[in-house]
Amino acid sequence: MASKYTCRWGILATGGIATTFTKDMLTNPATRDVHDVHHVLTAAASSSSKSRAEAFIKDVDGPSTAKAYGSYHELVKDPHVDIIYVATPHSHHFQNTMLALEHGKHVLCEKAFTVNAEQAKKLVETARKKKLFLMEAVWTRYFPLSIKIRELVKSGAIGKVHRVTADLSIATANEDGGLKFPDSSRMVNMDLAGGALLDLGIYSLTWVYQILYHCQEGKRERPTILAAVQKYKTGADELTSVLLNWPGQNTQGFASTSLRVATQPDGEGSPAAGPAARIQGTKGEIQVFGPIYRPQLYRVIKVGGKRGDVEDVHCPIPKDKERKGKGDEGVGHGMFWEADEAARCLRDGKLESDTLNWEESIAIMEAMDEVRKQGGLVYPELIETAVYDEKSPLNGGQ
Repeated sequence: MASKYTCRWGILATGGIATTFTKDMLTNPATRDVHDVHHVLTAAASSSSKSRAEAFIKDVDGPSTAKAYGSYHELVKDPHVDIIYVATPHSHHFQNTMLALEHGKHVLCEKAFTVNAEQAKKLVETARKKKLFLMEAVWTRYFPLSIKIRELVKSGAIGKVHRVTADLSIATANEDGGLKFPDSSRMVNMDLAGGALLDLGIYSLTWVYQILYHCQEGKRERPTILAAVQKYKTGADELTSVLLNWPGQNTQGFASTSLRVATQPDGEGSPAAGPAARIQGTKGEIQVFGPIYRPQLYRVIKVGGKRGDVEDVHCPIPKDKERKGKGDEGVGHGMFWEADEAARCLRDGKLESDTLNWEESIAIMEAMDEVRKQGGLVYPELIETAVYDEKSPLNGGQ
């Protein structure tokens, strides 16, 4: 039996999503029936202090060999790190990822990939030139559930798909008309590329694109876009709807997101509100129950079947009960599958993932650019620029 490929990770930033990803990455791959790759936490960096990075390593139950750095610049210079996971806010992705690429590191960058398509193109150009792996961390795409649904669509199980609708919204409205987030929160702060579109709407667009765009055969058609955007007092979008039209494919998609009303008002995971995404074909439809960023149930309904007869498919996320989680349930959130994909790409010498390649990430960024253009969403120049600056304050200013 071939030996496992070891992927040595450096974690850039130490916030909530970095914690979840790293805890997942450190689980035993065998608990999810993965036997060809495994992951090692080699180093982590905080832009604020070395002690914060040390606390992070302890919090994720990392190995004693993991190094803690008090700057991103130190992390990208570590010769023992193969790949950097960029876990900063969207506003920082371009500068942070460029920093890693310029120092010869492969990168898995959180979504949304960048603030705009011009930045995404610059990242891809740099990765291609330096022959480095680069992937947008849209973890949902790598769920076995998502893979199975794409297979069903491609096999014609529900006939010719004509429409996909998807929503990811959260209820954070206050009675006084404000939102529960402070104005400084990354969710609504324009300096951090805040708003529903880049944080939540990317998932709604992910379901539309992974069916109506990714599953196209041959040269892919780009959609025309009609958007409606409503803004919060900070200038960030709080309610955004996007209609995507593919006339050549005879398909349409509808992606929506909001910070005021919830997809599932009685709580995430509840089936009471119905599906969060619907994939509708001539022979039936596939319904995906939310939250659509971490789905664990889909339903297949066939045209011509017995009324009320459905096929429910549960796809639970495996837990590693040997790792420290809540109570005795162990660790397993679902982010390990994208880590596995990155590791396999490195092992195989690939520069991009077939499941979400560079061209598709750019296409989605261009779609969000068009939504922003129609809605008048403009962020500060510091985070919109596609000019790399190693000493940018977004890189810690060193």
